[in-house]
Amino acid sequence: MTKHQSSRQNNLHIPEPKFRPGQTNDFAHLKIPNVDEAPKPAIDCNPHNIRDLAYGLIRVLDDEGQAGGAWNINITPDILRQGLKDMLLTRLFDDRMQLLHRTGKISFYMKCTGEEAISVAHSLALKNSDMVFPSYRNQGILISRGYPLLDMMCQCLSNSRDNCKGRQLPIMYSWKAGNFFTISGNLATQFSQAVGWAMAEARKGGNRVCTTFVGDGSTAEIDFHSALTFAATFNPPVILNIVNNQWAISSNQVVAGGERTTFAARGIGVGLPSLRVDGNDFLAVYAASKWAADRARAGYGATLIEHFTYRVAPHSTSDDPSAYRPADEDKNWPLGDPLERLKTHLINIDEWSEAQHEQLAEQYTAEIKAEYKQAESYGTLTSGARPDVSSMFEDIFEEITPNRIRQRQELGL
Repeated sequence: MTKHQSSRQNNLHIPEPKFRPGQTNDFAHLKIPNVDEAPKPAIDCNPHNIRDLAYGLIRVLDDEGQAGGAWNINITPDILRQGLKDMLLTRLFDDRMQLLHRTGKISFYMKCTGEEAISVAHSLALKNSDMVFPSYRNQGILISRGYPLLDMMCQCLSNSRDNCKGRQLPIMYSWKAGNFFTISGNLATQFSQAVGWAMAEARKGGNRVCTTFVGDGSTAEIDFHSALTFAATFNPPVILNIVNNQWAISSNQVVAGGERTTFAARGIGVGLPSLRVDGNDFLAVYAASKWAADRARAGYGATLIEHFTYRVAPHSTSDDPSAYRPADEDKNWPLGDPLERLKTHLINIDEWSEAQHEQLAEQYTAEIKAEYKQAESYGTLTSGARPDVSSMFEDIFEEITPNRIRQRQELGL
């Protein structure tokens, strides 16, 4: 062996989550900073001067529900109350739709339990005229923007009122009037599409912002990296959100690179300002989202935001998380429940009460039941009307092509 050789062998590293079923994950390995540790820079800052924000954690609410730190932008009580209402409605809607799957009324569902603050706070920090290229756990944006629950239910039921005409999986919503682009089941495609939309908006001289979401697992897709490159190069008004909820189906976030560094740090390499935010802190998500939107609207370009959170529910109704993670993991998550944290804060500042919360939950539960009764009249998975089969030949091209005409004729339609 020469002096240039080493006795150490090359070993392929296989990343593994720290804890598996049967073990206890108390998350003691996570460093949760105090609310006053993250500085809030000006929107025209040099991205290289705020690198630390990609490695820390922007927080506003402390463990007692008190707001503090540089990112406490004194959000009005009206916005905070609206945020709490939208988050509560989102959670109750999710619970109802999950129940409908269990009773065989819909074929598939995906809940966003524990992640409601990300969609709702982000939505309230932007304008309804801003464009959204969502992922499949952003139902809170639809609810925050006022999309009718009836229409959301009909899309999940794939019935005769489904605006997607039965062509999409349940929860793959689309709302053109609400600037909510059709959800894609192909991972990360929306990131490149959002950057392209924002580039076009900038070229037209418009003042709208575009926002888009992916999960931690999707950051391993080439679309994600292409989007970052174009966003850094062409300076479009886009917000690139990564929801790091620790689990991409059964794969822990370490498989996508979370073991080595934060997901926010991926923006640093291409020169994007990158923020890492407590995704269970409504006030922090709102403040970071508004900072990014203000920056984009002022012509300073894109921002990358990692929302650090936890997926409480199964990945979908087709998933059993007990097969790959500790059963009590969600209960030990150190950043708590976003809905409870905001409720506690509002009670602390005398802008809410437990009685109001219970009354609102009862009201929303009754409204959801009533809306579902109407949705069911348009058909369910097992009964009632469905979209007309002949509609499958529509909306493909501006004018139907000869081969599509022949196919339709062969089916006798």
